[in-house]
Amino acid sequence: MAEANEEARTLRDVPVGQSARVMRLIGDGAIRQRIMDMGLTKGAEVTVRKVAPLGDPIEVTVRGFELSLRKDEAQNVLVS
Repeated sequence: MAEANEEARTLRDVPVGQSARVMRLIGDGAIRQRIMDMGLTKGAEVTVRKVAPLGDPIEVTVRGFELSLRKDEAQNVLVS
């Protein structure tokens, strides 16, 4: 199990211009539900488009639309 955690990365770690696939969501009920409501669900392809000058928020494309996420929200999305 330790190996899986070492290889796991979050949406926050994906560099600008690269894509990743959502593996699972972590976090409490309200935050998790908000993220799912935005379309970030297991299996969704996500591309990081931009990062704000101060690093927060990040802009991603998911399911054909652009979405801005705070880094603390992106930290709850595990990707591969």
